Amino acid sequence: MKNKIFVACDTSNINIVKKIIKNTKTEKLNIIPKFGMEFFYSQNSREFLKNYKKQFWLDLKINDIPQTSLGAFKSLNDLKNLKYMTVHASCGFKTLKAIKKKVRKDIKILGVTILTSLKNEDLKTLGYSKPLNYIVNKQAKLIQKAGIDGLVCSGYEGGMLKKKFKKLFIVCPGIRMPGDKNNDQVRIVTPHQALIKNKVDAIVMGRSITKGNIKKNINKLISHLEKNVR
Repeated sequence: MKNKIFVACDTSNINIVKKIIKNTKTEKLNIIPKFGMEFFYSQNSREFLKNYKKQFWLDLKINDIPQTSLGAFKSLNDLKNLKYMTVHASCGFKTLKAIKKKVRKDIKILGVTILTSLKNEDLKTLGYSKPLNYIVNKQAKLIQKAGIDGLVCSGYEGGMLKKKFKKLFIVCPGIRMPGDKNNDQVRIVTPHQALIKNKVDAIVMGRSITKGNIKKNINKLISHLEKNVR
């Protein structure tokens, strides 16, 4: 059970972030905090991340032309323990290639495919004529061709992509414990389905861990995975 579990610290409150980090500590799981736009854009977050002593994921989903994207990455060089960073696959091959070539080598770059809040009907409204699985597969090919380290996709596509793109580090958000509410997610799976059945490299968990009693939620996750390993 040493697959990586990224815990989404989706809040602008540093005290809540500290509480999440403290209460998710366990020797049974490889927990790494993930900081998204809500926290990063909040007051005092930059100083917190600069002084954070362990590795973390900064999930800013960069999506722009090559020079602007590289500038964004360069501005983060003071964050020494930044180990994972996201860029949208839809920014195109040139941006992906430039980022991989010039960004700090100790940062694992993850290409974001179709968001887990979207389904086929949503893509049609955006002008896509191909089904979601087809688009995600094309994005994965682009990510691999550009030399990007890994990708972010829903658990629906995770198993398929892991078999096809064995060298890519595959992370699945949209993870819910059995019985939990979907909230704004559409393509969701359980931790067991993602990590054990589909054998992806890591999952992202937010509200299923951070809402309510965090320690109890972590123990529930451990039990869920241990039970399904047998």
